[in-house]
Amino acid sequence: MTEIVREFVGLPSPVVGRAGAGGHPCQGIYHRLAGSKPKTAFIATHYNVDFSEHYLASYLASRGYAFLGWNTRFRGSEAHFLLDHALAEIGVGVRWLRERAGATRVVLLGNSGGGSLMAAYQSQAVEPNITPAGGMRPVSAIDQLPPADLFIALAAHAGRPEVLTSWLDPSVTDENDPLSADAALDPFNTENGPPFDDEFQRRYRAAQRDRNERITDWVIAQLAALAGTRARDRLFGVHRTWADLRMIDPDIEPSDRRPNWCYLGEPIRANYGVFGVGTVSTLRTWLSMWSLRTSQCTAAPHLRRIEVPSLVVHASADTGVFTSDAHKLYDALAAADKHLRFIKADHYLLDPPKARDQAADLIAAWVADRT
Repeated sequence: MTEIVREFVGLPSPVVGRAGAGGHPCQGIYHRLAGSKPKTAFIATHYNVDFSEHYLASYLASRGYAFLGWNTRFRGSEAHFLLDHALAEIGVGVRWLRERAGATRVVLLGNSGGGSLMAAYQSQAVEPNITPAGGMRPVSAIDQLPPADLFIALAAHAGRPEVLTSWLDPSVTDENDPLSADAALDPFNTENGPPFDDEFQRRYRAAQRDRNERITDWVIAQLAALAGTRARDRLFGVHRTWADLRMIDPDIEPSDRRPNWCYLGEPIRANYGVFGVGTVSTLRTWLSMWSLRTSQCTAAPHLRRIEVPSLVVHASADTGVFTSDAHKLYDALAAADKHLRFIKADHYLLDPPKARDQAADLIAAWVADRT
């Protein structure tokens, strides 16, 4: 097998300085075949997860493409995320690919949560629309982002506020008490299901949205209360974020997924644990990323500005992204050249064993057809 070269890339941010310990804010790993200088390069970034060694990087590099697994300074620091800052730092990676790596075509790979993030990047690059979180200064670097040439959404969520809200446990009655529960809305109360009837599902979904809105109301009030004090922001926690009814009941949006399962195992155990999306935020991060009312991390508005050739790939055994999510992404895309493809695999393409090869073959062939 031809050797794959992995080059560490550390670059300054247009927003913040280099860390005192020496680390650059923007970091990633550039993958390519030894002795090659590919003209087509992928870039993948997530809101929080370290994508420097993304699972498809070596697969696509072995097929003759370059791949930059790229991180903003928010890798592992989701609680402090600000969308405009992150887009500026993704722009650093795209610019490096064009100006230093010699790429003439850049492909945005929006994987998992990164789907809406990379959609926001392209949206901002072609039609600036992102505004700073309340009380924050505008980031001038996002007004001149270099756009990409192709867009791919792989096992991608419909947006940060959407995924959190669809996973929220709406039976929480006291945000300060992780055990509080309204039995009539408790998804783990067997009197409610599974199976969950249509009426319960309607009440449940409405209550999930209500919980998101209540948290937003509280956040706005807290920011107002901090005005004129020594503090500009604060951290807070959100309990119980693994309670999508589809995780529990396989009859809701049937697919190839494992029933009663989520990314962290059994939903009831995950839901009462301490790991999950949106569990800790600052007030401004909640408004920037998680709030249904104010977040700009919803994919659909950004996808409506994407006119470059686009591909949506859905993993049919995914336990957290569902077929309806894939169709929403596909339908929202403005591109005339757009395609929706399915592969039978879990979210990370670990099962079946050849799923990553299958996805890489599909993506590589689609990109090759658009030279």
